[in-house]
This record gives sequence, structure tokens and C-alpha cells, in this order.
Amino acid sequence: MTEDDFWRLIEDCRPTASDPEAELLAPALTSRLAAGSVSAVTGFAEQLSWALYRLDRREYGGELSGDAFLYTRAAVVAAGRREFEGVLATPARFRSYAAEFVWAEPLLYVPDEAYRLLTGEEWDRATRHSYESYSNAEGWAGADG
Repeated sequence: MTEDDFWRLIEDCRPTASDPEAELLAPALTSRLAAGSVSAVTGFAEQLSWALYRLDRREYGGELSGDAFLYTRAAVVAAGRREFEGVLATPARFRSYAAEFVWAEPLLYVPDEAYRLLTGEEWDRATRHSYESYSNAEGWAGADG
């Protein structure tokens, strides 16, 4: 799955109603992926991890706990490509997600659930980039201890 495919899938599955915490988006993505192929699921997982990794930077999460930072980054991804790129270009845009506790935790479970539905097995996935908070060493370079 290419980065464009990833963002197109998110846009295609986005509900028309407000869904900042991906409570409707996540099941729609899961359903769509579960109707496809394992390679689409793994590709989605790779792209999701890469997007979350790119947001794993000191200027976004310096004041947040690990889980809060992860779920808030997921909310930025759930908001779509335009918002994601806007936050990357203007880190101050991230503050509203953190201040309002906008957490899209359900987005994180989409690949695992889609894989389980598709194969009937649990997935012990590994991606090239970790989406765990504070794993992007370059993003945290120069951060105080």
C-alpha cells in the first residue's frame, strides 16, 4: 500500500458525522481491510506506523504521557492527510488535539483486527517504524533528559 493509497482509504472510510476519536472510522477501515488481502492489511499497518512515527517529535509531545501522546497522534492521522500535513508544517496545530484530549485509540487496533477477521489468527505484527511514543530518536534529538 502506498502512502497515497493509505490516505485515500482513510478518506473513503471517513464518516460524514464528526468523529474526532475515530469511533466510526476505525470499524469502517477494519471492515474494508478485512474484505481485502493480507498484503493490504500489512501495508496499512506500515503506513499507519510511519505516519505516527513522523509525528513522534519533541515539539508535539513534550508535555504528554506516552499513551496520551500516542492516542493524540492517532487523532491527527484520523483527521486525514490535509490535517496531518498541516500539523507537520505547523506544530502549534497539534496543541488543540492535546489540550482537548482528542484521542483516536481505536485507529491503532485496525490492522490487528482486520488481520484477525481475514485470517482467523492473531497477528504479532512488526513494522519498520515503531509507533510507540518517544521511539523516533531523531524527533527527540536535543530533548532534555
